[in-house]
Amino acid sequence: MSTDLRALTSDCVHCGFCLPTCPTYAIWSEEMDSPRGRIQLMEMNLDGTLSLNPTVTQHFDRCLGCLACVTACPSGVRYDLLIEATRERVEKEVPRSFGDRFVRGTLFKLLPYPRRMGAALRFAPLGRKIPLPGRLGAMTEIAPPWRSTEKPAATTAANGEARGRVGILTGCVQSVVFGSVNAATARVLAADGYEVVAPPQGCCGALSMHAGRGDEGRAFARRLIEAFEGVETVVVNTSGCGSHLKELGHVLGDDPEWAERAAEFSRRVRDLGEFLTGVQPRAPRHPLNLKVAMQDSCHLRHAQKLPLSSAASLARIPGLTVVEPAEQDICCGSAGIYNVTQPDAARELGDRKAGHVIATGASVYASANPGCLVQVATALRRADHPLPALHPIELVDASIRNLGAAGLLRSARR
Repeated sequence: MSTDLRALTSDCVHCGFCLPTCPTYAIWSEEMDSPRGRIQLMEMNLDGTLSLNPTVTQHFDRCLGCLACVTACPSGVRYDLLIEATRERVEKEVPRSFGDRFVRGTLFKLLPYPRRMGAALRFAPLGRKIPLPGRLGAMTEIAPPWRSTEKPAATTAANGEARGRVGILTGCVQSVVFGSVNAATARVLAADGYEVVAPPQGCCGALSMHAGRGDEGRAFARRLIEAFEGVETVVVNTSGCGSHLKELGHVLGDDPEWAERAAEFSRRVRDLGEFLTGVQPRAPRHPLNLKVAMQDSCHLRHAQKLPLSSAASLARIPGLTVVEPAEQDICCGSAGIYNVTQPDAARELGDRKAGHVIATGASVYASANPGCLVQVATALRRADHPLPALHPIELVDASIRNLGAAGLLRSARR
């Protein structure tokens, strides 16, 4: 992936509109931990006046990549491309400490591989009983106390005459921790008239690209494109993955063999909430008398520019009240592997978000991204206020299946 960093950094006029929206600037009030400050570091490195030493690298590592700055920027600075390219340079050029290499290496030996991750999660309860230091403790704390490997069928028939044929991304973390979300996605799409296919697939590469592991991320992306060959629309229920897949034309843009295929694939990707907004429901919706605190993920709100993408489909459910926690634009601290590599900052942001969720008085917490669900559910448990943590599609599915509020909450993860 070739990114003209100089051209991109020159778009920044250093106006400071990004500062109030940046979570790390809010925590530390440090210029170099703001988007504007990080861009200055990038420019100094490009000029040859500053090396990518551990002190400089720390400021790039502290960035969540939430892209709230992209939404706030009046000059259209593509900070998303800048931080992605810079992180890839860091991973290739900067020697990391043994501890950092160990933690990052362990995460990427597990997270993109469902079988390995499933096995590792079995040991997480033991890790929580043994006080572990630093990032090892963060790794066991954030490991969710639930697992769900429910799988949608390879093909799910449409209810009535098929309106079309769609594929769904089952993912890596999603397929182990939130398999029930994938199954609910297939049921809802089929109930509303779509034939649904879930081909054998693996990690999409989003986690790797976010962490600067570009070669690995691009290899995963190429395999995923092949898995969905011939599928006209690919529906994605994980917003971080959806954001990544919509950018594959850029991610694989330097590869002559894959550039066109990647761009064409990206045009077929739809966020699940985005897709359902344009669908006239075929299946009846039954009442769910619940108050739901709906947290937007950063990759929906800022990267895909789809704030509250599930709002239209949730509005069709009788009795359901949706409320927004305060500070929707501020990241919850999940951000890929951030809640392990930067545990103190992630915990502060997670507790902040959980406090806003509790303040709504809602009986359910919902988000359309697995990282957010894990992160905020963990913070809610820390606050002794565990709430059912659901993907919006699980609410739609429960309404179609007429489970009722009690039936839905009885088995909900917390």
